[in-house]
Amino acid sequence: MSPVAHRISSDERLPASADVVVIGGGIVGASAAYFLARRGLSVALLEKGYVGCEQSSRNWGWCRQQNRDARELPLSGLALRLWDQLTEEIGQDLGFRRCGLVYATDNPKQLAEWEKWRETARQFNVNTRMLTAAEAGAAVPGGHGRNWLGGVNSVDDGKAEPWLAAPRIAEGARTHGATIHQDCAARGLDLTNGRVSGVVTEKGLIRTNAVLCAAGAWASAFLRMHGISFPQASIRQSTLRTGPAPNLGEAIYTPDCALTRRIDGSYTLAISGKATLELTPQGIRHARAFLPMFVKRLKAIEIGISRSFFEGPEAFGKWRMDRPTPFERIRVLDPLPDARVIKKIMARVKALFPAMSGVEMASSWGGYVDSTPDAVPVISHGEAVPGLFIAAGCSGHGFGIGPGIGHLAADLVAGETPCVDPTPFRLSRFRDGSKVQVGSI
Repeated sequence: MSPVAHRISSDERLPASADVVVIGGGIVGASAAYFLARRGLSVALLEKGYVGCEQSSRNWGWCRQQNRDARELPLSGLALRLWDQLTEEIGQDLGFRRCGLVYATDNPKQLAEWEKWRETARQFNVNTRMLTAAEAGAAVPGGHGRNWLGGVNSVDDGKAEPWLAAPRIAEGARTHGATIHQDCAARGLDLTNGRVSGVVTEKGLIRTNAVLCAAGAWASAFLRMHGISFPQASIRQSTLRTGPAPNLGEAIYTPDCALTRRIDGSYTLAISGKATLELTPQGIRHARAFLPMFVKRLKAIEIGISRSFFEGPEAFGKWRMDRPTPFERIRVLDPLPDARVIKKIMARVKALFPAMSGVEMASSWGGYVDSTPDAVPVISHGEAVPGLFIAAGCSGHGFGIGPGIGHLAADLVAGETPCVDPTPFRLSRFRDGSKVQVGSI
């Protein structure tokens, strides 16, 4: 059974016009809608399925600075402050806890990489501490048959609840006047003299001069229809959730598996970096751009082919805006989990942590991580189409820094001073001759 995000109501009437239309009701779109509405702008948030139904409810829930690419650290620091702020302002529990994240390893190369990352941490005042072998053993209970060489404690990092966060942030946007429209796909842009003048939805036209595309794995396909090339690849990952389990800690990483304790006492379990890159028409179209990442991730990623070649965000096809589109045919992108990976996760967890031996799996699911060639998001003007803005390609980092991405995107849309320098996130970096530097995962 796939995860089900907290369900919220939709507004009955589609507005005839809005200052801004946000396409995509994940953590980024919901956060952007919140920060735009709080500025006093009229905002319509569109979601083809229901808010938070795709990757925003399928991730680990980690909100971290540790081991991030330096380009993302200003955003991640901002996002942590915003998680605190949003919880207070909205007045609802988003599940955010600054519990710290614990990493332990018996791999000397990995330990050396963490130690080297401290140079980056110092530049951005990230509160992180290396753990001795004894400290790692004490922080990661169980560790059956493993002698940890050491680890890291990222003291100020934390976690939030993926199934709660995006819907409740969207509700927060509504308290500031935003409207929320679920089961309402955006079919395309209405353009006048080449610039945005509206959004065509399955339920009618909304007049607007500003659109933010925060469509996750669907962003590249949507933008391609308007002549914008956005290199994006969807990486399929598999995750599971247990029933109530013994408390081993709040958030733990090991080379074998990662564990995140949820507020109901269950755990989300996964294997870091274990994923499948599915061959698709879109993937083939952007293969050259992704070659450096493929080489770097070769050992962690399997290559496969499935129904995604023929349907979904990366398949062939064009559509007309007066007829149903792929966005309506697939309301929720819900790939099957890889049964082999799920079995391996449970086996590894039970072998490493004897206290989990009697714990059963409650559910498992698949999800598509929308990645860019350098594993850094795009938060940018649409360039070729005035009035269009993009916030997508979060590369598996989107949930934790989602509020930061949403805030920066809102700044760009509103024409205000950006909260952080948007230069590293510009769309044009993929075609202006800039060297592709593959970031951290």
